[in-house]
Amino acid sequence: MAAAACFWLAFGFSPEEAAGDSCPGPGPWRLEAGPEGISRVWPAWSYVVVDTGAGLEVRSAGLRRPLPGWAEALPSETHLVLRGRAAARAWPREAALRGALRDEPAWSRELPPEPRQPLPLLPGGFATPRPPFFTALPAGVRARRLVLGTEHALALGAAGEVFAWGGGRHGQLGHGLLESEVQPRLVEALGGVPMQAVAAGGWHSASVSEAGDLYVWGWNESGQLALPSKALAEERAREEGTGAGSTKLMPCREQLAAEDAAFISIQAFPALLDLPQELEVSAVSCGSRHTAVVTRGGELYTWGWGKYGQLGHGNNISSDQARRVEYLVTQGLRVEEVVCGPWTTYIRVQEP
Repeated sequence: MAAAACFWLAFGFSPEEAAGDSCPGPGPWRLEAGPEGISRVWPAWSYVVVDTGAGLEVRSAGLRRPLPGWAEALPSETHLVLRGRAAARAWPREAALRGALRDEPAWSRELPPEPRQPLPLLPGGFATPRPPFFTALPAGVRARRLVLGTEHALALGAAGEVFAWGGGRHGQLGHGLLESEVQPRLVEALGGVPMQAVAAGGWHSASVSEAGDLYVWGWNESGQLALPSKALAEERAREEGTGAGSTKLMPCREQLAAEDAAFISIQAFPALLDLPQELEVSAVSCGSRHTAVVTRGGELYTWGWGKYGQLGHGNNISSDQARRVEYLVTQGLRVEEVVCGPWTTYIRVQEP
């Protein structure tokens, strides 16, 4: 019996929209693939790098450039870091989109012939897609996975422990404070709970335990933690209050105070998030202000900022509650992997 085919879908802000061109809409739209399909994607805001099986390819609005000889990518809006067998190098974004990789790179680091960990990890430290491009890790931090937010970083240790450092003004480090950390610091609130995955968004973070539990922390301004968001509640109230024939009364001061206490704008410690029906999570990814998880049953749940349709619910509504993407269920598609760009969500699905 032949194995079920897999392909990638995307929804949200498209490279065409970033370039001011006509866009495919909020999605989902299917990523064009060759005979070998697409195995991995690395999205930035205005472009995406894909692994076609025959090599890497950078895609922007109406543009596809091969990146021969490279195996992994780390993109940003200023530079693109590529990793090959013997070196990691960075080029300005414009040079990468032109395919001008024979120009002098902005940064280069030779690599020893040893087992490779996924980017941004490199021997002795990690890469960033903007200067200074490489940062050493303390000898005591043995990371098997590292993810980058806008101002912070998370590392998953060999025993499933989580380290966080960088900017902390939105609680994204999970240390209970709103202060920055220069060096990796153990997230003590997760102590004793081995993690299998970590994700860093713009200013929020998430991790998945080996048991399939989901933990979230950081900024919740757009409901990206799936916790009650005051901004979203006020937005809903405005929409309801401006409806035709509305007779909505203004709440009293005591009611407002009680409601404020129920909202969470910053969650400085990791919070265990209960998904509907006590579902177990297999994978998590964070965009700038939205979050997506794949359950062990192959379903996709999303929440947070939804202005560009990046939540996959067929609208541009933000949500502070985890919601299943029903389109995938109706199409009989099983989700295998999720990768969030800043305002976009990419998923690898399996056909029925």
